[in-house]
Amino acid sequence: MSNKSIGQEMLICQCLSLLPLEDFECPLIDYSNYKLKTKSLLKIFVAAQLDQWSSYSHMEEKLEAYPKLRKEIGIKEISGSQLSRRINDLPTESVQKLFYKVVGKVQELTNARKGIPNGIGRLNILDSTEIRLPEQKCEWAFISHGHNAVKMHTRLVVASPDVVFPDKVVPSTGTVSDFEGAKYLVEESDATYVMDRGYPSKDNLMKWQENNISFVVRITKALRLYTLEDYEPTDPAVVQDAKVLYGISKTPLRYIEFKDEKDRVYRILTTRFDLSDQQVMEIYRNRWLIELFFKWIKQHLKLTKIWSTKPQGIWNQMYLALIAYGLSLIVKLQTGSKKTPWEFFRILQTYLYKTRVSFNKALKPKKKKKSKGRQKVPLPLEKEKPFFGTVALVKEKKENKNRRDRKSKEKLGNY
Repeated sequence: MSNKSIGQEMLICQCLSLLPLEDFECPLIDYSNYKLKTKSLLKIFVAAQLDQWSSYSHMEEKLEAYPKLRKEIGIKEISGSQLSRRINDLPTESVQKLFYKVVGKVQELTNARKGIPNGIGRLNILDSTEIRLPEQKCEWAFISHGHNAVKMHTRLVVASPDVVFPDKVVPSTGTVSDFEGAKYLVEESDATYVMDRGYPSKDNLMKWQENNISFVVRITKALRLYTLEDYEPTDPAVVQDAKVLYGISKTPLRYIEFKDEKDRVYRILTTRFDLSDQQVMEIYRNRWLIELFFKWIKQHLKLTKIWSTKPQGIWNQMYLALIAYGLSLIVKLQTGSKKTPWEFFRILQTYLYKTRVSFNKALKPKKKKKSKGRQKVPLPLEKEKPFFGTVALVKEKKENKNRRDRKSKEKLGNY
């Protein structure tokens, strides 16, 4: 296919063609599902995430409206009941495998990025987000009365200040704590792990030190520390900078206590003795990136609008949302766009059913019109009364009328 014809293809079809689905080509995978292949099923649900299809009937309508999209997906027709059944039956291991392949593509495109500048480097931020579920249909996700939920434990890679992506997630019921999830997310890496108070139990801290894991973690007051040496703070926000031991540990860590602009106290333990106290504070402040990421995928992808009430269907939806995020990031990296993730994704969604050529044009910054200089401002006239028409009933309070008249006179008096 020529480059010209590729540029004229619908953008959503090009996005779906980026999915590494070669492992799903084997006929044995779909031996009993001859009507809807797994490969086609995955494309449908990724398209649903990219275009924010809100229901199974919405999926049917979209696929019916765009024959070229059906051709790219490899289907002639589809029913919502069929999609509902298959998303619950689809093994999550298959969707997880596809997620890791998409992550592999993102990693290839971001290998040259060095993380946060000024000697800080790459970060791995850990946190979890909760997804509430209907109480009556999801008894298996019970936490407390009126509270049924699942969690998505996430490791977010900070490749650069403007490029972040999850490279590993662990779905769980809402009863699984953060420090339990950390056992599956903290692995040997060149990056520094950044975590909040839910992660650093004594056992976890000792295990990370034994495995030479670099970390910056916030701790609670319950963890007792023993000061070995104090350092002179270089920032007025720092209350204490010291070499410490905790519990029965034998390997010292660095402790930094600082206050933010609202006078809130943060107690930080870290292995990063090579950085200044200001740099350690900057690392912890970057933890906010994962909060922004969770907010982004909940607002702009269909993560909180659940398609299933069964565990496997919900785990699949988590991975499919992250696959869609990865695809949009791949396209962003390939185009070299400097727009924010939200700005880029908004344009991507707007042009999903347009050509790649028109999408590329939309990404180019528009030339700003030259200013004609400061123009003379005409004298304000008495404010014109609004026209209410002949349909609505209007009753203006006397004091509002007097106030408006007085302001008009004051403006005229200033001139």
